[in-house]
Amino acid sequence: MSQDDTAPTTESGWQDLAATALLVLADGTVLEGFGIGATGEAAGEVCFNTAMTGYQEILTDPSYAGQIITFTFPHIGNVGTNDEDLEAIDAVSPSPVRGVVLAAAITQPSNWRAASHLDAWLKARGLIGISGIDTRALTALIRDHGMQNAVIAHSPTGAFDVAALRQKAAQLPDMTGQDLVPLVTAKDAYEWDETPWELGRGYGRRSEAKAHVVAIDYGVKRNILRLLANAGCRVTVVPATASADEIMAHEPDGVFLSNGPGDPAATGEYAVPVIRALLERDVPVFGICLGHQMLALALGLKTKKMGQGHHGANHPVKDHTTGKVEIVSMNHGFAVDADDLPANVQETHVSLFDGSNSGIALKDKPVFSVQHHPEASPGPHDSHYLFDRFVQLMQDRAQVTA
Repeated sequence: MSQDDTAPTTESGWQDLAATALLVLADGTVLEGFGIGATGEAAGEVCFNTAMTGYQEILTDPSYAGQIITFTFPHIGNVGTNDEDLEAIDAVSPSPVRGVVLAAAITQPSNWRAASHLDAWLKARGLIGISGIDTRALTALIRDHGMQNAVIAHSPTGAFDVAALRQKAAQLPDMTGQDLVPLVTAKDAYEWDETPWELGRGYGRRSEAKAHVVAIDYGVKRNILRLLANAGCRVTVVPATASADEIMAHEPDGVFLSNGPGDPAATGEYAVPVIRALLERDVPVFGICLGHQMLALALGLKTKKMGQGHHGANHPVKDHTTGKVEIVSMNHGFAVDADDLPANVQETHVSLFDGSNSGIALKDKPVFSVQHHPEASPGPHDSHYLFDRFVQLMQDRAQVTA
């Protein structure tokens, strides 16, 4: 890839067309393409996602706040968009995702559930995109040199101040140290009873409840809450800033630590003391993604920035508690350092891609967490059993304390 202002890096057949969008990386690389979605400029960290389905869920996942997503799969837009496949709780506000990068032009929708074209949906959500990029080369750059910041710009006139865009990209703060949870957490507590979508029925509603779960919202995905409800949980969602006393005032049978964006160490400044207080009260705890990382911090472990992160719906993870290998959905740029585990902590899951930690559990308390996304939206359903495991822990504890 060239760093010349006019160097074309678009797919074959488009090189002679005037660029209407640029992706300007912090290292000075300028990628020319064709604008999609909203116009203007947006800045963020560039990552790549290898999922072949679920682009709408990915683009509404709060864990991607502050990031520009490069899709390695070329046929984006083929199922259109609708009002159902959203992961952010707030369906009205602009997406916390900063931009989208595609190899080819948006595919025309061909699906019975399609309600709108992806380009129109991007415009409506204020998302800036660029197509015609050699996403294979961009992915290789991220793989070899790590995720870096960038500015994505879309101007129908093709007029860009490349020098200014380069300067802006170079001056963007690193993701390390950023607490992005305030951008995506709930403002007030609320109840949730929606269950997963089914063909011919749509979304359902929980009827009976086996346990009451308080979910701490660091950027929770809808399908996580749906699967908790589907497992028989009455779910109360509270903001990320809720204190341990406020959480326990709801009299939960268990506490869920949600996914979310940013550096876990930064969010942990206020979240870790709360988690430690909950652990002292022996309430069952289940964490996913950012929640997993902050549970680890609360137990004395550390987290570290990854080079390329794990983003996709096709990652192999081994569950040491069952001996089985699962194909899972992942989305994280930080990982738990499990090299020096406390005596009461065991590593339960590990990534078979790079050996990084994907799960921990306490040996002396009903507490566990995973790095991957067992709710799988998008992705496979291999790890749905973790929600039932959480419910079983709550029921076991209820019997002991009865």
